[in-house]
Amino acid sequence: MKFANFYYPKSFLKLLLLGFVVASAPLVVALINAALSVQRLAGMSESAVDQAAQAARGSRLLMEQVLSMERLVRQYVILDDAGLLEDYAKIRASFKRTTSELSLLPLDDQQLAELNRAIDKEQALFEALDRRPTQAPERRSLVEGYVDLSGLAKGVLSESGLLIDREIERMRAAAESAQRSLVLQLLAAFPLGVAIAAVFAFLIARPIRQLDRAIRRLGAADFSAAVRVQGPTDLEFLGERLDWLRARLAALEEQKTRFLRHVSHELKTPLTALREGSELLADGAAGPVTPQQREIVAILQSNSAHLQRLIEDLLNYQREVAREGQLTVARVDLADVARTVIESHKLDAAPRSVKIALHALPVIARADAQKLRVVVDNLVSNAIKFSPDGGKVRVVVRAEGADAVIEVSDQGPGVAPEDRDKVFDWFFQGARPASGRVKGSGLGLAIARELIAAHGGTIEVGKGPGGDFRVVLPQSGPPGDGKWSDASSS
Repeated sequence: MKFANFYYPKSFLKLLLLGFVVASAPLVVALINAALSVQRLAGMSESAVDQAAQAARGSRLLMEQVLSMERLVRQYVILDDAGLLEDYAKIRASFKRTTSELSLLPLDDQQLAELNRAIDKEQALFEALDRRPTQAPERRSLVEGYVDLSGLAKGVLSESGLLIDREIERMRAAAESAQRSLVLQLLAAFPLGVAIAAVFAFLIARPIRQLDRAIRRLGAADFSAAVRVQGPTDLEFLGERLDWLRARLAALEEQKTRFLRHVSHELKTPLTALREGSELLADGAAGPVTPQQREIVAILQSNSAHLQRLIEDLLNYQREVAREGQLTVARVDLADVARTVIESHKLDAAPRSVKIALHALPVIARADAQKLRVVVDNLVSNAIKFSPDGGKVRVVVRAEGADAVIEVSDQGPGVAPEDRDKVFDWFFQGARPASGRVKGSGLGLAIARELIAAHGGTIEVGKGPGGDFRVVLPQSGPPGDGKWSDASSS
């Protein structure tokens, strides 16, 4: 128990919240990674746009500066004006700043080589210009050199477009990589989240299932197993209260059983003396018996016999309730069960000329033959009791699909509509029969219902006239709940 508590929080609500947080954690991580990837792509995009703009602006400016220097050199060659060289020096300073800025951009080897050739070319031309050439061939060579420099500047300008294309391609590759990474994370996060949710579902459902099993056992009057719940502290406390209730119910059940056993025993002793005394009076052991006295003796005999049957019903009730969950299952022919019961009741039916008719074909079902005999015996006994003199009791056994059906009907008054929902309750007794015969104990139908339910079947009041009861049993046998044992096939 202590080891299990290590994994459970104290509150069931905390367990639910913890399960939600842990199960959603993989998806939250995936969403955070997605946000970071988007942020990273946005930064790359901003950097790429800025670098592309710088490259384009610097390349155009470089081109304009080279053209300006070429124009000034042409003018100097023609006019031989030293003031033009001062202007040239200013433009050259701008040219050097522009080339420095361009060299800081993420240029590839070809772009950087093109820029370096332009810088070297300009440096060589400047050194030639600084020598103040005076010869016409030297000056033509100098002008042609600046024409070549303009070509190099155009090359740098065209290479700046390649830089933009390369940045775009790099962003596309980064976006595809981020997309693949997010897809993989989602594919991993979903089953991981499901697995975590399944684990927490088990941890959450386990104490609830334990409580459910405990409540079902209490509802089935099974007080033998202690209630143990492993889970949050509040549910464990609930399990402890259920175990307390189980102990109380077990004690009450034991008290009830002991009370009925003692009462039955204490009643049987004076009842035996009462019956023996009434028999002696009826036999004339105390002298001649007048007709009036014989009538009183008959009343004593009838009521003492009825009282004995009530006591026996109480004892049978205790015995059947104690054993109703212990079925000995075997292949049983229900027609044989009904036939055996009817044979045992012929003597009870004969004094009132009640006929019992059996309509049955062999119907094999997996059941406890002894328990079914108790059920059919109670139904037939009630039918005889409530049948009018000269009436007929009809017993039918047949198969309906995968079920076996037993119907017992009589020609008596039947069950009143207001009693149809209560006739199977413990100790319930309907209205007294019109014939004035005494009622039973109200246990027979209740015991029959419990035994049929243990077989996985149903018993109900039929729709026919008179008394009509219908039992439906699965031919495949009772549900495998571990409360019954399987006997060898008969």
